[in-house]
Amino acid sequence: MNQVSLVVVGAGLRGQGYARRAVAGGAARVVAVAEPDEGRRSRFAAEYGLEPSALFHDWESLAAAGKLADAAIVATPDRVHTGPALALADLGYHLMLEKPMAPTEDESIAIADAVSRNKVIFALCHVLRYTEYTKTVKELLDGGRIGQLMSVQHLEPVGWWHQAHSFVRGEWSNSRTSSPMLLAKACHDIDWLLYLIGSPVARVHSFGRLSHFRPESRPAGATARCLDCPIEPTCPYSAKQLYLGCLGDPDREFWPLSAVTADHTEAGVLTALREGPYGRCVYDSDNDAVDHQVVSMEFADGVTCSFTMTAFSPFEQRKTRFFGTHGYIDGDGATLRIVDFRTGADSVIEIGASDGISADHTDADHALTDAFLAAVATDDPSLLLSDAGASLASHRVVWAAERARHTGTVVSMA
Repeated sequence: MNQVSLVVVGAGLRGQGYARRAVAGGAARVVAVAEPDEGRRSRFAAEYGLEPSALFHDWESLAAAGKLADAAIVATPDRVHTGPALALADLGYHLMLEKPMAPTEDESIAIADAVSRNKVIFALCHVLRYTEYTKTVKELLDGGRIGQLMSVQHLEPVGWWHQAHSFVRGEWSNSRTSSPMLLAKACHDIDWLLYLIGSPVARVHSFGRLSHFRPESRPAGATARCLDCPIEPTCPYSAKQLYLGCLGDPDREFWPLSAVTADHTEAGVLTALREGPYGRCVYDSDNDAVDHQVVSMEFADGVTCSFTMTAFSPFEQRKTRFFGTHGYIDGDGATLRIVDFRTGADSVIEIGASDGISADHTDADHALTDAFLAAVATDDPSLLLSDAGASLASHRVVWAAERARHTGTVVSMA
């Protein structure tokens, strides 16, 4: 295959991860980056040997330079997806866009229209489709292994410390500056369920709210920052324990610690917690992201599905049960138990952690990146497991669920 040339828009953790995978096997080379943070931009340039002329402060200046590469990875914050996606599609770039497409339906439709109008290859980073685990479940369901699928039960265990890191103190804590929790975190899961069930959603209902991470839940004596707090040693959401505990572990230093500080020393971490948002008390932040939510879906073919997302869990793999007329599948992201009602057979398929859906879905990120580069190199979008239309359809279910949650109604999908 031809080597794909790439520009990267947004050199944060997601952009870095995708870019590193893209160049690791020689399938791609990075030729330019757009990143407003000078430190990130400089580190990215050093890693990929980029000349000053290939460094851009923002996506607007990158777009103004014309088409510099075959494809673009757009990994900007949620509310900065639409501008670069539209501009780069109009320049003829093939696009790999971090999820969600955009915070609103109108913006997402505009992106889908731009992709269609310019006939560019498009991949939204709904990475959960791209694992051996997902492939196996899809084959079992489509092959009739458990008869006709009737209902599905799916759990997204966000993890208590992950909720505090990303959705209380972090970038996705406030829907006014990012996206609602269901769109920012769980659009992965909604898309995955639609892919496996293989039918459009007809009706949606949802309950959920921010219950715990609020000022009224603050323990007596707690202070505004963990470093000054007498409660900190026994608090499950201690920023001091979480981030100092990352030091010496390369994986945890990359994430979650790199979101907090680029200085991976004890002094660097303590300075970031003293001065930055990640040192705030979880009961004294500006967050509005829900900490638990249930979505009920009825599909056009009669299948029903319940989806639970909760902060109050370990940070671990998703768990799903598929109930059919002839059998049942119980999956945890790496292992599938299959019970056949007709024969009584009870069997297990071990996918393995490296091919499953890990809690941080790194392997799925890699598989999606590989598929996108192969699609661009061969000009074959069929190598991708979804297109802009499919991504838009799953996002519409998310927005319907949010309308249902806020209005207390059952929302019918047009």
